[in-house]
Amino acid sequence: MIAKQSIKFLVVLFTLTASFAVFANGGDQENHHAEGNQIDTPEEIKGYIEHHLKDSHDFHFYTDNATGSHVSFPLPVIVWTSEGLRTFMSSEFHHDDAGHVVVEKDGVHLTKIHSKIYELEAGAHEVEFDDHHHAINAHRVLDFSITKSVFGMLLAALLMILGFGALARGYKNGKTIPTGIGRVLEPLVIYVRDEIAKPNIGEKKYRKFMGFLLTVFFFIWILNLLGLTPLGFNVTGQIAVTVCLAIFTMLIYMFSGSKDFWAHTLWMPGVPVILRPVLAVIELVGFVLIKPFSLLVRLFANMTAGHFVVMSLIALMITMKEAFGPTVSTGMSLVLALFISVIEILVAFLQAFIFTMLSSLFIGMAVEEHEHH
Repeated sequence: MIAKQSIKFLVVLFTLTASFAVFANGGDQENHHAEGNQIDTPEEIKGYIEHHLKDSHDFHFYTDNATGSHVSFPLPVIVWTSEGLRTFMSSEFHHDDAGHVVVEKDGVHLTKIHSKIYELEAGAHEVEFDDHHHAINAHRVLDFSITKSVFGMLLAALLMILGFGALARGYKNGKTIPTGIGRVLEPLVIYVRDEIAKPNIGEKKYRKFMGFLLTVFFFIWILNLLGLTPLGFNVTGQIAVTVCLAIFTMLIYMFSGSKDFWAHTLWMPGVPVILRPVLAVIELVGFVLIKPFSLLVRLFANMTAGHFVVMSLIALMITMKEAFGPTVSTGMSLVLALFISVIEILVAFLQAFIFTMLSSLFIGMAVEEHEHH
């Protein structure tokens, strides 16, 4: 009963969230389509979608080209330059991403080009470009900034701490039936334990890896759901994030591997001796490269494709305006985008489940004890 009520609550909550996201994005497109601020060509729409998919140093919601005003809020820029650490707010770039605005901080001149921060050479006060629009008098700096994706990960971590903290306090106080957000979290925790960890790792060893599996599952799931909000997060659509998650999984199953695992990997029994070195190389490549690669690409590609499809459907209100009129094209766009966004709610859970399930499967393969005859 609790699980059914929790699932109903999730469906209602995130359907409303997805609906709000679609209409917020749709309204944003309509604002862009206002007089003096139009995005109505395929090239401009493509650039708009690409900007949404990329990471950025601020949350930029809307620009009125007629007045030059921006609706956004900045994030901290933290960079390590040739002269040491420099910090400031991203608003000092004035939303420039082409290297035209140069920020001076204690003798260091910094600019932003294609979402990357560059330091100008000594004595330079503006960026010089070659024929391919590459900066020739500036170099990249070490960027530790709180970007939009970093902010999203911190927000997801905070939500997990608050949610699981409340669930833990309920257990500590002797509550057998959780209340509040715990009624949503407990069925999912039990699901990860009984349907993912135990079948793939085994009854004897699953508890050791439950902390990692729960963290990965809820971290990916929450980030995927945040990506459906008007804030425009695309954290799991950043290849650097999925690479790090896959590397964590790889390190865990590589360092947790049993003696039988390494014996079968490096010197496979039951095959001719001459083939064992070849098979050892193949097995190592599989565990070190192929399995992590499959984890990171699947999550990255599916979440990026989902965002791209939603944004493309929203853009139908502009691209199909001449053929069907503003009312029909807008209605068609919102209905289709809403439908896809509801599916994206399922995909958000499904991708978290797949990543966690495959991670547990790889861990189970590494810690499995083989029978010796």
